[in-house]
Amino acid sequence: MKAWIVLLLLVAVGGYLLTRDGGGMLTDLGTGELVSIGVGVLLVLFYMYGLFGEDRTRPMQALRYAIAWLAIGFGLIAAYSYREEVMTVVNRVGEELVPSGQVVSVEPADEGERAVRVRRRLDGHFAVRASVNGQSMPLMVDTGASSVVLKPADAARAGIDLGALSYTVPVNTANGMTYAASARIRSLAIGPLVVHNVEALVAKPGSVNENLLGMSFLRRLRSYEFAKDYLTLRG
Repeated sequence: MKAWIVLLLLVAVGGYLLTRDGGGMLTDLGTGELVSIGVGVLLVLFYMYGLFGEDRTRPMQALRYAIAWLAIGFGLIAAYSYREEVMTVVNRVGEELVPSGQVVSVEPADEGERAVRVRRRLDGHFAVRASVNGQSMPLMVDTGASSVVLKPADAARAGIDLGALSYTVPVNTANGMTYAASARIRSLAIGPLVVHNVEALVAKPGSVNENLLGMSFLRRLRSYEFAKDYLTLRG
C-alpha cells in the first residue's frame, strides 16, 4: 500500500494549519476551508485507489486502509491542536495513579523556584515521603506542630544518636502530654526541595504513631498551600 501518500496528505494538511493566518486550530477553519480540505481528501482517496495496483482486486480493503490512515492522521492533528488540553488530562490521570503521599508533580518556576504537589491520603491527612539525612521515610504534614517530630526508630536510621538525647521538651500529642528530645537534621528533602539544618524533636518510644512534618521545615519554604485534595510546597 502506498502509505507514503497518506503521510504526504497529513503533512500537507498539518502544514496548512500551522502556516495559515489565525493559528493552527482546526476550529479556526472556515466552512469554505473545511469543504476544500474535504474535497481534497476525497480526490486523494480516489487517486490512491488508482495507484494501489496490488489491491485493485480488493478495492474495499484498500479503501479501509486509506480511511484508517486518514483517521490516525487527523487524530494526531487534533491532538496537536488541543495539545495543552490533552496534556492537562494526561497529567491529571497520572496524578490519580500515583499513590497518596507521593510527590505527584514537580513544577519549575521563576528564579529557580521549584514546586511539588502531594495528594491527600484516604484518611484525609497529607503525608509525604521525604529523605531525612539520606534515609527515606514517611512524614505526616502537621501545621500545628512547631517542629519536625521523628519516631525513635526513624531517628536512629537517620543517624541521630539516641543515647545522647535528653527527653526534656514537653509536647502535646494525640495520646496526651509527653516529652521529646531536641535534635538537628542535616538535610530534609521532598523531591527537589531540600532544607538543611532543620530543628527536630525525637519522640519517646510509643508516644507518636507517625513522624510529623512540622513548622521547622514548612516555614523554611517560600510557601505552602492546601487546595482541595492537593498540597503544594514551593521552595
